[in-house]
Amino acid sequence: MYKNIALWLLFFTSFLSAQEEIKGKIVDENNQPLLGANVFWQNTATGTTSDIDGNFTLKKSNESDNLVVSYIGYKTKKITITATDFLTISLEAVTNLEEVTVSKTKKSTEHSKFQVTNVQTMGQKELLKAACCNISESFSTNPSIDVNFSDAVTGNKQIKMLGLTSPYILIAEENIPSVRGASQAYGLSFVPGTWVESIQITKGAGSVINGYESISGQINYEILKPVNDIPFFLNAYTGMGGRYELNAHFNQKYSDKLSSTLFLHGNARQIKNDMNDDGFLDNPLGKQINVLNRWQYNDAENGIVSFLNIRYMKDEKQSGQVDFNPDSDKFTTNAWGSEINTEKIEISNKTGYVFPNMPYQSIGFQNSFQSHQQDSYFGLNQYKIHQKSYYSNLLFNSIISNTKNKFTTGLNFSYDAYDEAVAVNFVQDFSRIDNSVGVFFEYTYDNLDNFSLVAGARVDNHNRLGTFITPRLHLRYNPWKDAVVRASIGRGKRAANIFAENQQLFASSRDFSILSNDGKLYGLNPEIAWNYGVSFIQSFKLFGAESEVVLDYYRTDFENQAVVDVDFSPQQVLFYNLEGKSFANSFQAEFTIEPFKHFSVKTAYKYYDVQSQYKIGQLQRALQAKHRFFTNVSFETHIKEKGQQWKYDVTYNWLGEQRLPNTTTNLPAYRLNPYAPAFGVFNAQITRTFSSVFEVYVGGENIGNYKQDNAIVSASDPFGTYFDSSMIYGPVFGQMYYAGLRFKIK
Repeated sequence: MYKNIALWLLFFTSFLSAQEEIKGKIVDENNQPLLGANVFWQNTATGTTSDIDGNFTLKKSNESDNLVVSYIGYKTKKITITATDFLTISLEAVTNLEEVTVSKTKKSTEHSKFQVTNVQTMGQKELLKAACCNISESFSTNPSIDVNFSDAVTGNKQIKMLGLTSPYILIAEENIPSVRGASQAYGLSFVPGTWVESIQITKGAGSVINGYESISGQINYEILKPVNDIPFFLNAYTGMGGRYELNAHFNQKYSDKLSSTLFLHGNARQIKNDMNDDGFLDNPLGKQINVLNRWQYNDAENGIVSFLNIRYMKDEKQSGQVDFNPDSDKFTTNAWGSEINTEKIEISNKTGYVFPNMPYQSIGFQNSFQSHQQDSYFGLNQYKIHQKSYYSNLLFNSIISNTKNKFTTGLNFSYDAYDEAVAVNFVQDFSRIDNSVGVFFEYTYDNLDNFSLVAGARVDNHNRLGTFITPRLHLRYNPWKDAVVRASIGRGKRAANIFAENQQLFASSRDFSILSNDGKLYGLNPEIAWNYGVSFIQSFKLFGAESEVVLDYYRTDFENQAVVDVDFSPQQVLFYNLEGKSFANSFQAEFTIEPFKHFSVKTAYKYYDVQSQYKIGQLQRALQAKHRFFTNVSFETHIKEKGQQWKYDVTYNWLGEQRLPNTTTNLPAYRLNPYAPAFGVFNAQITRTFSSVFEVYVGGENIGNYKQDNAIVSASDPFGTYFDSSMIYGPVFGQMYYAGLRFKIK
């Protein structure tokens, strides 16, 4: 009897448990299942998502009888549950969207709280805070990227992230690697700022989808899309020192599906300036013509989007002594001079296809061909490189069971043919062909609440680097409201192009020496590094004002590195593989507050500990400030009826002392102090918008007029033993003011 009672109780309990679950299926108007539809009890945190067949199971709630079902592109549906019968819920597609007024002001730079990777996005609003003639100059208002001059002759600007120079950053145009190899030194200056729609900065190990070379982070810039562009845009700029620039965009909509934009850019500087009286030009003379024709085909009904880019660029630079004339002084000791002439041709295509009735599944195909040719000389040193590249990437995106589990897989191929010749203290041809093929898989998990991860790996076979695996892992967790904690770890591997990446050293009297390690590239082995990082974001109200704190710490450990040693001797530069430790520690604390609407203050402090083992010992990396401080203040007046508005922007960058390369063996007149002094630089810009189509702007850089003393060692004897223009740590030109206008036809 007791056994029968126990069986009945077990049956009754199981029956009640079954009654506590609601089961059903989500379909569209054509009775096709909808994967990933959100199903939850109204005004509760209890919910689930539908699986690949549209089915769901949800425990019954004591808090609500109303079930809410939502899906992107469909009208949200509310159902009152009175029984536990199997439900078939049909959602109606949205055909007409009512106008929505957004009252929250979009930030010019935003730290994502939803992406797993530590990424921030700079929008056009941020890019317009400075003149932004090219994207190498667009990071002056962003504390995550450091911008420095590479030398005192060419006027080239170099960027750093997490204390490491740009070769350790994967720089891509719409996720196609763009600034690499031959273009590493000057490539960012070949992308006009007005062409750019947004820039995404990812700290730490990035996605395996874009390749294996990323070590300290990734920078991806998006070009304006023809389908969204306006019919005409014009930007004209002029600055002290005789720099003139003109940008024009012409957009044409041929149909609802086909659009095209023609981007034109030209700049020139023909006035000689020597503000520090060292006999050398502060900025190079030169001119550039840059043309991009961009096509977009957008067939949303059939799930097809395609882009085609065709680009031509020619850039000419002349630098050196003020009296240098290339027609009579080239390759002579009459006067020291340099010319860098670059021609670039690029054709690229991206095509994406989304499967009908399966919005979670898609295929993407990327292709890019580039020809980058540079002919240059620096005094009596010569450097020529011509890189012809082909890059192809095939991607497939889908899910595993439901939209909580997504994956991307694919394969890519790269081919680089280099014609490279160096004539310094030796003449040598380093022509070669590099090619690689790789496969990758990246898994994303999101519990749709407070935790997500991205785990990826790729296997590549490279004719010089061999066969190797690249693992990457990213984690994101929301411990409480408006807070995000992230962690990442990843491996990177790359072949260092030692000459293309260190062209500033050609503008010196140093001898070049490669200490061969029997490697397959310049006698060196490839670089390998691990990057680890954690970050924390917290948004909150401080005295009623919107505020945000961002903290992050990253460390990069090199297992192997192509060391560029300028400390062994001031008359030499040595290239060799690392023997010992090399690491970079980076800590950044950033605070943003908006005391009132349209007024924001952003401050940041950065600490770097970047060290390498050199022949003379373990040293702090030269020309790298340990301490940096950044502040940006921006204010906009309210927009009047005709679109009239004032915009003000001020940025302050302070750099602590920097270790200078060793010059103790030079004659006393040519010795530098062990450390460069700390200094600060003010930049400011005022923009006056007269209407929605016309505005003017004026601004100043280095308003405090700070100038580095003795920017060029032995400037009076450039063909002598001690000449070196690479010891640059601060501005050379001094104050620089500019003005410009923008005109639009909408």
